[in-house]
Parts: sequence; structure tokens; C-alpha cells
Amino acid sequence: MLRFIAALSIVLLLQPTGARADAEPAKTTAFVHVNVVPMDRERVLRDQTVLVRGDRIVAIGRKVEVPTDVARIDGHGTAWLSPGLADMHTHSQTKNDLAVYLANGVTTVLNMGDARAGFVDKIVPAVNHGEVPGPHVYTSFLVDGSPDYNGFVVRTPEEARAFVHLAKTNGYDFIKVYVDLSPEVFSAFAEEGARLGLPLIGHGVRAVRLARQLEQGQALVAHAEEFFYTFFTPPGVEETDTPPDLNRIPEAVALVKRHAATVTADLGTYAAIAHQIGHAEVIAQFLARPDSYFLAPSDRLRWQMSDYVGKSARLEPKLEFLRHLVKAMADAGVELVAGTDAPAVPGCLPGFSLHDDLAELEASGLTRYQVLTTATRAPGAFIERTKHGDRFGLVAPGYRADLVLSSQNPLASLATLRRPLGVMAAGQWRDAAALDALKDHVRESYRQASAGY
Repeated sequence: MLRFIAALSIVLLLQPTGARADAEPAKTTAFVHVNVVPMDRERVLRDQTVLVRGDRIVAIGRKVEVPTDVARIDGHGTAWLSPGLADMHTHSQTKNDLAVYLANGVTTVLNMGDARAGFVDKIVPAVNHGEVPGPHVYTSFLVDGSPDYNGFVVRTPEEARAFVHLAKTNGYDFIKVYVDLSPEVFSAFAEEGARLGLPLIGHGVRAVRLARQLEQGQALVAHAEEFFYTFFTPPGVEETDTPPDLNRIPEAVALVKRHAATVTADLGTYAAIAHQIGHAEVIAQFLARPDSYFLAPSDRLRWQMSDYVGKSARLEPKLEFLRHLVKAMADAGVELVAGTDAPAVPGCLPGFSLHDDLAELEASGLTRYQVLTTATRAPGAFIERTKHGDRFGLVAPGYRADLVLSSQNPLASLATLRRPLGVMAAGQWRDAAALDALKDHVRESYRQASAGY
């Protein structure tokens, strides 16, 4: 109770008299008397001033001069400022979903395919420029070799090269490969993507295999479990519920390290799948959670019709293997990024599920610094390396001012990030009341939509 009262007091102190609950962008903002978790390494900088101009951090220190005519966010020495969070595997395409992400402290997302042209052309630029509340969005163009799966069907190298040009013209950031591409088509995507600056990300391709994909430059593996399908299981052998031998984990770690690739540590997603297979009641439990008020009615219906519950696989042993694999990768310095597949997988709600993923990573033995790295520094390093673009993921001068203010040190308790005191994205500060207003608007819009049926 005392902790709750203290947190509430900070919120009240942070909000100026007469402040509106919606966003009020300021040209320059000063966070004063805040404890900073910069995430450049495992350390804390106490009682700092962080000066933000526009959407960029310009200064940090105890003696930073603060102009008199700027917005001041006073942490009173008890609030903690850390980088905004990143979910590097999402399928959200609505303004409502993006608002819910932001309200959960998520300031960057990577849309991993199925991103329709209207989303990429209109919503993404508006969000990235701060005209619509949400995280900064990166997008991928999903391609496959068969209509039985997902994305645009591409069957020849010539088509692959043309699709890379099409994706580039339409503003996509990455090419996402799916499981049924031919080796020749994959190679064409890899070559043309490298030439035009659209790196490959995505699944293990069955006819190519992860080792060869990484050799040809695939930058990111979209799921840790892809190693089951196209690395540990021999070609032509059917996948089973039996996990690989733990002694083979060093092989996978060495492969990723050799090619300096990135792996999505999506333990929360795999756990959600493992728990619901063959258990319709688990879907009902997901939908009974208070968080599910922020799930779109269309997604709610799709979750209820999920084919996972009709399957008979038993994935708990493989989930345990994945925990060991991800822990070994983290300890070896593999670049891991958090990702949730929300809202495509039942139980993975936009924004909320990222915190579930971080909790799963911590339960798997990663230190809190390693866990927080997957949602801050590592995503920023991945984007900077592959796109040569914005710098984010650290609290440091020159970096994008994607920031979360919390009542406790997240390196002592990751759970504090579930209820931020405020979030800054695209140069705009929203306190806890403004974040709640975003969620209230989403909830009310879904209530009205449901009442209309």
C-alpha cells in the first residue's frame, strides 16, 4: 500500500495544475531529478537532468542548464528514467493497437509482415512523425513460395528481384521470408535486398535451412523456435514433440555468433501456444483477463476460433529446451530482441504481452539487465546496423527520446514497467493520466463497436 501511495504521489507531482490528459508536445523538455538507467551498460545514474529537444536527447548530467521556458518533468529523486521498450515482432495495424502499445511503454515496434499498403502509406508516417499516438513503426514485406501459407507468392528469382524494388518503392524497411521459398528465390531476395538496403528477416525456410540463410545474410530469425524446424531437425524428417539434445545448443549458438545474426527471444509467445494447444479453456482464460478489454473485437473472435486448441501436440518439453537455448545465447552475447507476435497468437495482446515475454525471459534465468537489453539496447543496435537510421534504445545524447518513467528501478523490478508514470515518444510526453486516457478511448471504441452488432 505504501508503494502504491508513493507512486500515486509521484504521478500527481509530475502533472502540472490544469494539465490536459492528452498529449501536449513541447519543443524542449527537461526531466529533472531523475535516476537514469541508460542501458549502455549495467549501471544507474542518480539525480540527473535529461534535456530533450524535439524528439532527440541533447544532454544528460547533474549540472545541465535548463532554460526557464521549457516543460519540466520532476522526478523528485524517486522516479526512474529508462529507454522506451521495443516489440520486434508484431502484426498490429490499427491506431487503437498502436495507442495500447504506447500506453504500455512500448515506443518501437517491428511489423513482421501482412502490413497492408494503407497502414504503411498513411498510419506509419503519421505515427512516426508524432501526429498519431503510438510507437515508432518499422515494417516488413512478407513473401512466400506457396499460397498455402502467408504473404505474396514469389516463385522465380526475377519475381523476387521485382518484389524487392516494389517493397523499396512503397516504403517497407525489410523483406520477411516465410517457410516455403525455393533456394533460388531466397538467394535472389538476399542479393537484391542487400543491394537496395532491405535486409532479410523472418522464418526458417525449409528448402534452404537456417545455416545457409544466415550465410547469405539473413539478419534476424523471427522466432527462437525456428531452430527446431530448420536447424536441429534434419531435412526431410518430420518435426516431433521431443526436444533436441541439450548438448546441441552450442552448435546453434556458434552458428548465430559466426554470422552476427539477431534472434527474436519470443518465449512468452511460445509459452502461450504451449499452454493453449488442446485446451479451449485457456483461450477463455485469456479473454477473461482485464487486459482483454483492449483487444479488438475482430481479434477476440479470431482467438476464439484458433486452431491451436484442436491440436494434440505437447510443447512443454520444447518450451523448456527453448529456455535453455535463449539463456545460452544471452550468456554468449548473441543479440536477442524481444518479440510477441501480437495479436496474431491468442493470449498475446498488443503492449501487455511484451511484459509477459520479459517475465518469461527472467524466469528462464536471464538477468534483468539481459532481459531489458532485449527490449531496448539490442533492438536499437539491430536497427542502427541494418538500416543505418535512427538511434534509439539508450538514454544518451543524440538518441531518439523514447523514454519511460517508472516508480522503481527496472533493473530491480521489471514489473514496474507495466505501469509507467509517463512515456515520451516522438518528442511528446504523456503522463500516467494521458496514457490511461488512451486506453480508455480504445476500450470505449470497442464497447461501442460490440454494442452495434
